[in-house]
Amino acid sequence: MLYQGYQAVQDMIEPMRRAARAAVTFREQHVGDLAEWPFAKRFFAACDVFADARMTHDRPAFRIDEVLCGNRMVRVREEVALDLPFATLLHFARDDVETPQPKMLVVAPLSGHFATLLRSTVQTLLRDHDVYITDWKNARDVPLSAGRFGLEDYVDYVIHFLQELGPRSHVLAVCQPCVPVLAAVAIMAEEKDPSEPRTMTLMGGPVDTRIAPTGVNELAMAKPIEWFEEQLISRVPFPHAGMGRAVYPGFIQLSAFLSMNMGRHTDQHRRLYRHLVDDELPEAAKIKDFYDEYFAVLDLTAEFYLETIDWVFQRALLAKGEMTHRGHPVNPAAIQRTALLTVEGERDDICGVGQTAAAHTLCSSLRPHLKRHHLQPGVGHYGVFSGSKWEKQVYPQVRNLVLAMS
Repeated sequence: MLYQGYQAVQDMIEPMRRAARAAVTFREQHVGDLAEWPFAKRFFAACDVFADARMTHDRPAFRIDEVLCGNRMVRVREEVALDLPFATLLHFARDDVETPQPKMLVVAPLSGHFATLLRSTVQTLLRDHDVYITDWKNARDVPLSAGRFGLEDYVDYVIHFLQELGPRSHVLAVCQPCVPVLAAVAIMAEEKDPSEPRTMTLMGGPVDTRIAPTGVNELAMAKPIEWFEEQLISRVPFPHAGMGRAVYPGFIQLSAFLSMNMGRHTDQHRRLYRHLVDDELPEAAKIKDFYDEYFAVLDLTAEFYLETIDWVFQRALLAKGEMTHRGHPVNPAAIQRTALLTVEGERDDICGVGQTAAAHTLCSSLRPHLKRHHLQPGVGHYGVFSGSKWEKQVYPQVRNLVLAMS
């Protein structure tokens, strides 16, 4: 009933949001003296904030049409390289490439947001790489006939995508996928797969959640796995294509994220309101763009969510050497040729300092010159893969490792 209740509330509020949006549109089309009165400005600003403060369930556009390479802008087009039931392998093809560039697979988190959350990451990587990304699908749009999708299936998808890119490619994982990506590369190394990547970059991921636990880790440990299944899992209602599929709804995940920093989000919307009242439209647009992305949520399959909570956060199976894949042990020590870079944010309140760096201990067969770690001062979780410090300080670490191994 959880999902049905959410849907009912959204349906009730929608007419009010439409009315607020109509008021904003009216002002935009009929700018005059009345609309410039102080009271009118406050009224229309409030309507604007209310109309946009809503969750959506469709992937936003990447909006990467061009990228600055050297001293000129280069056109970029999106191509579907591979389409699987639960994810699309999306390729950002550049029109100017005359010589092959290193292929980079960006593995986006499957944690309630769409892959477009990594728009800034992709834009920066495109300067020097041939970039692909895992574009995960909203589980509520995947019919039951597609079957289950658990953590082992996630690992299989990563392997499949790397094989699609072929030999001498590179992989970069942000947050949640650091564990399945490390597992996938370990499996490929043990099987001597020719598509084993040359480099593996793990950024702000929960490789060992026993180190420096955060609020997210403590929440995952606070209840037994049965509680998560009973309280947080719901079934997709009619009329969605995935009707009947058991999922962890994206709106619950977003609510959890919001509650962790409610004061910050409230302040941001106050700032948005003031910017709109004062006609500071560029500043307002920056906040709007962020929340258009942040409020776009997707559902996770129940099996993937529960296995992630159990295997990664509660039992730390990979960190303890107890993780298996299709009945076989996952052995990161098998990795000998893939160079490893781990990146952490000094102020990360989602993935504590040391949790990602733990991968170096697990990859015990890697020679010292194939291991690098970067702790980025002054950034939280999102600053690791977006923003000025990502572009100017973190990205050069990624680029230099790729160049060294290409």
